[in-house]
Amino acid sequence: QVQVVESGGDLAETGGSLRLSCTVSGLTFEYYDMAWFRQVSGKEREGVAIISPSGVATEYFDSVAGRFTISRDITVNTLYLQMNALKPEDTAMYFCAATPKVGFARLAWEYDSWGQGTQVTVSS
Repeated sequence: QVQVVESGGDLAETGGSLRLSCTVSGLTFEYYDMAWFRQVSGKEREGVAIISPSGVATEYFDSVAGRFTISRDITVNTLYLQMNALKPEDTAMYFCAATPKVGFARLAWEYDSWGQGTQVTVSS
């Protein structure tokens, strides 16, 4: 049984930083592309960042490029998202997701394992 558990969400000030973590079990972590998505209530889930199985290749969506960094540690089956220079528009529920597809899937439906999310709120 696959389990995906996010943590690290919190209240932060504009310009501040947070680090999200996502621990995965029940799948061979180093074989999967991993991604962070976020969702505001009433809106579609949108991509934030994607990382290759090896961790060498990454891709960022325009809204966070230059501010966020995705990384992974295969020794502890954990995905991370370092969030710097936070803005109020970064406020959302953040989700970690895994897909066996290769080639940086950018859409939520392409991911088949999800966590419950962790809330990030950035005050203005």
